[in-house]
Amino acid sequence: MNEDVAIVGAGIVGLAVAHHLQNEGRRVRLIERGGVAEGASFGNAGAFAFSDILPLASPGILRQAPKWLIDPLGPLAIPPSYLPRILPWLVRFWRAGQVDRFRQSIAVQSALMRVASQAMEVMVRDASLSAQVRTDGNLQLYESEAELAAAQPGWEMRAAEGIPFQHVRGVRLAELQPGLSPRFVAGTFTPHWKTVDDPYHFALALFDQVMARGAAIEPGEVVRIEPSGSSVRLHLSGGTSVVAARAVIAAGAWSRPLAQQLGDTVPLETERGYNTTLPPGAFDLKRQLTFGGHGFVVTPLSTGIRVGGAVELGGLKLAPNYKRSAAMLTKAAAFLPGLKTEGGRQWMGFRPSLPDSLPVIGPSRASSRVLYAFGHGHLGLTQSAGTGRLIADIIAGRTPPFDLSPLRANRF
Repeated sequence: MNEDVAIVGAGIVGLAVAHHLQNEGRRVRLIERGGVAEGASFGNAGAFAFSDILPLASPGILRQAPKWLIDPLGPLAIPPSYLPRILPWLVRFWRAGQVDRFRQSIAVQSALMRVASQAMEVMVRDASLSAQVRTDGNLQLYESEAELAAAQPGWEMRAAEGIPFQHVRGVRLAELQPGLSPRFVAGTFTPHWKTVDDPYHFALALFDQVMARGAAIEPGEVVRIEPSGSSVRLHLSGGTSVVAARAVIAAGAWSRPLAQQLGDTVPLETERGYNTTLPPGAFDLKRQLTFGGHGFVVTPLSTGIRVGGAVELGGLKLAPNYKRSAAMLTKAAAFLPGLKTEGGRQWMGFRPSLPDSLPVIGPSRASSRVLYAFGHGHLGLTQSAGTGRLIADIIAGRTPPFDLSPLRANRF
């Protein structure tokens, strides 16, 4: 069957692309190798992190990384067996952390976040998802005034982009989150930060809405993409194929080989994220808490308390190391005395990440009929609606709201 657009990947980004294309009257077919929203969209921290404009590759992290890498369970880890394979990515990551490139990435990320925030507000309203969104804000916590001072340049960069925040201490800190360990002497409250009740449920609700508006879904793994003058044929592993006028690759961590076939060598790596979701009532958590010095967050969900984060650069094939989940949970119990740590569910997911923390959004080298929408790292949920809007703009021939050339596939 011919469709207007075939979308490879039914995670939150692919679903948001489908939603925006349907708004323009286009027929869409989703192609999904696993279950709908069962990749990174399933177990993420559930935040609309529109104020998170600082790339992972930064002058600060370049100074901290050697110390972190010594600890195999720390905020940033690379399994020794994977180090030779990831060295080229690490070189690009180091380059992206240089001051000039870092500032360029902030400018692009900020522009993308403005679009993402506006597009998400509209998508949430139009898809009747408002009941699943909370505006509780985020509280980032510091164990010393020196740690807060070290974070100040990043907050100044956010202030320059018009992002509101408040540094808090004492009674105000305790009001924002009762029951914190006294080791935390200060915090930064970001009032406009939003979270969803549960990221998987949010994605499934969007999927239901997309399907109700006439989308089709095709189970299977795309193994080859053949663009021609007027269409794109997508070959699936089972021997079948899908033909569409255009195709969008939104396959997250599995996007790299498809781009390679089309002549684009994209340095897409996989940040393996870990978490533990505790039962509801494990702690009276008022809002999402960020423990930046330890690389993880604690999020209140309708399905429980989620403790997760950190970065393990280990690809798609290595077995999960759930000691990382356990290490974060142990720290969370120390930081939140009274946290009930029994009955948790551990999870590991793959975040598709580029060295400069920016996604790839735009046409492939092989054909303008094949578009990319992948590589969002920690920000897939946050930037999903914005990506959907940008893809819709490109397909419609409209001028995007900002220059997309820094997001091109061949920028490296």
